[in-house]
Amino acid sequence: MDKPIGFFEDAWTRLCANPAAVFALLTLAFLFFMALFGPLFSPYSYSEIHLELKNSPPSLHYWFGSDELGRDLFTRVWWGARISLFIGITAALIDVLFGIFWGSIAAYCGGKIEELMMRICDILYAIPYLLVVILLTVIRGSGIVTILIAMTLTGWINMARIVRSQILQLKQNDYITAARAIGASPSRILFRHLLPNALGPIIAAMTLTIPTAIFTEAFLSFLGLGIQAPAASWGVMVNDGLPAMRYYPWRLLFPASMITLTMLAFNLLGNALRDALDPRLRR
Repeated sequence: MDKPIGFFEDAWTRLCANPAAVFALLTLAFLFFMALFGPLFSPYSYSEIHLELKNSPPSLHYWFGSDELGRDLFTRVWWGARISLFIGITAALIDVLFGIFWGSIAAYCGGKIEELMMRICDILYAIPYLLVVILLTVIRGSGIVTILIAMTLTGWINMARIVRSQILQLKQNDYITAARAIGASPSRILFRHLLPNALGPIIAAMTLTIPTAIFTEAFLSFLGLGIQAPAASWGVMVNDGLPAMRYYPWRLLFPASMITLTMLAFNLLGNALRDALDPRLRR
């Protein structure tokens, strides 16, 4: 008799059989490796200035070229990867944790509590995003903490809605009714039965949240509302390279390519996870 295949084992098997998912996993592994160790391959620091070598094209001396101050773009790109990936993953984790808390409580309690909690979501969702960022920048100043607060202030709402819809669907099942009948506490039902069964859509949604957060950080830094010099993020480097695009295209090409590659990899992985974790497609 064949050994039964577990849900997550089957999901991993289907994920590895998906060429797009394998490409995404390998790409992300490369990006994380280079973010951690890439700057060690260069003899220059991300802020080291060499004015006599400014705007140098890619060469054996400067692998990705240099910027207007003669700083090594190879080192700055991978330093920027650390900041961009940290902000994207941290913002996604905060959104997931708060979204699970809010959405699960709203769905499980139901009634007036659910109505109140979801109307609060609607009010927060209606606040213009850039207005929040500008106000926080004026109050706190630019920086990583300001960006994270701005992104997570309303970013958790979509996750809360996903969790709420999953819990509303799952709590109608017979095994939840049986758990209530034998006297299981609400917290046990929520954390032992409902949330574990909603984990698939939550993981897929979180994976798709990361590229959105990375792009948002790049967009804010591009507008001058994010990371400030001399620190480097991909958005800052795109902002610096855009005016020089005509004469020194490598200054824009490398950071913009990294943003594109990262967003593509996370989106491919998120779509593959959504399919792999769908119980309706399980063998």
